[in-house]
Amino acid sequence: MVGCVIVVEDHIIAEGYTSPYGGAHAEVNAINSIKDSSLLNNATLYVTLEPCAHYGKTPPCSDLIIAHKIPRVVIGCLDEHDKVYGKGISKLKAAGCDVIVGVLEAECNAHHKRFFTYHNKKRPYIILKWAETNDGFIAPRSKSEIKPVWISNAYSRQLVHQWRAEEQAILVGANTVIQDNPSLTTREVKGANPIRVVIDLRESLSESYQVFNSDAKTIRLTSEHIDLEQPLASQICKALYDHHITSILIEGGQKTLQTFIDENLWDEARVFSSQLNLYDGISKPNLKGIQSSKTPVGSDTLNIFTND
Repeated sequence: MVGCVIVVEDHIIAEGYTSPYGGAHAEVNAINSIKDSSLLNNATLYVTLEPCAHYGKTPPCSDLIIAHKIPRVVIGCLDEHDKVYGKGISKLKAAGCDVIVGVLEAECNAHHKRFFTYHNKKRPYIILKWAETNDGFIAPRSKSEIKPVWISNAYSRQLVHQWRAEEQAILVGANTVIQDNPSLTTREVKGANPIRVVIDLRESLSESYQVFNSDAKTIRLTSEHIDLEQPLASQICKALYDHHITSILIEGGQKTLQTFIDENLWDEARVFSSQLNLYDGISKPNLKGIQSSKTPVGSDTLNIFTND
């Protein structure tokens, strides 16, 4: 999601951000919020990503900036999409705009990491998530009821629901559906439900499970989409890319998480460590990455890892 701020004489006169898919871009929303458009003749437009230069779902933002005679444009980072890359800047400069590129570039690149991953790597930005006990298990080996066994605390679970609202999709394997019957929605926060993706290679899941209810869209990946004789994670990524999914939260189970780790197809791992001990169970995934942060969440610890 691109952000835009318009400034005149050190005063912010407009702000805008990208509308949902197919809607107006950040620059358009910022410009259209100004009642007196003559102010734009002495304005500086700040935008996190290079203004587009092509016709897609909407007209080019660079053309709109030029039409309003905005004299100065400050851009955080280049848009690496092949339809844009440098073309928006070239258009603005050719029209006489004073263009500065690369202000807070690292921060803007980090902000747009989902967009860049999708277009450059042809897959979603992938976040792995699990909770593990103090003795290294993510679930009991067996249980008497079809429902989750909570390892993390209530604060951690609410945070996970917030993450679900922040990503486009969420993914689990068939065994997690069978064992836990999750709904994979944002019940504990205000926010949109993610698209649910279920790996059901053997087509063993009935429509009675909660992941197939009407609360959110569900994509079921079966042997029709995935060749069981080939690496699974890369094929899943291809299917998600074809569904235009730019980011996904992978919540398990252990086999599904390890599949993505083993094929080196992940960007972040968010791991809750609890004080609970199970003494036996399903072992946590084997992850090798760089730990970038460690934060207490109530009695739990949230460990963030990045793929090096």
